[in-house]
Amino acid sequence: MPKKPLSASEAARRLGISLDTLRRWDRQGRIRTERDAANRRIVPAAEVERLRGAPEEHALSARNRFRGRILEVRVEGLLAQVELETTEPARVVAVITREAAEQLGLEPGQDATALVKATSVMVER
Repeated sequence: MPKKPLSASEAARRLGISLDTLRRWDRQGRIRTERDAANRRIVPAAEVERLRGAPEEHALSARNRFRGRILEVRVEGLLAQVELETTEPARVVAVITREAAEQLGLEPGQDATALVKATSVMVER
């Protein structure tokens, strides 16, 4: 059964951001919102879970995760450079193998997660 959408203020509270930030993210396309019959913003519960980084079935020791959207994938030779715009105030650029980028099917506009462990950055989709 789908979860009930949240009001913009409740979604902002659960995300730990201000209502103004939620509105700005909506205008920037960083969060998906809908409108109710009174034309007020509502946020699907799944969208809040996506941005909060709800626990997934992946079992990794990495704790530093940056969820975001892929801006660009540049492939040259054996390497691929993947640029993500994160929901946190940061941009992460990872250099991974071309094979990994192709296996993950990475393309601009997709949601992905940058996993940071020591000096290495991996991309999860």
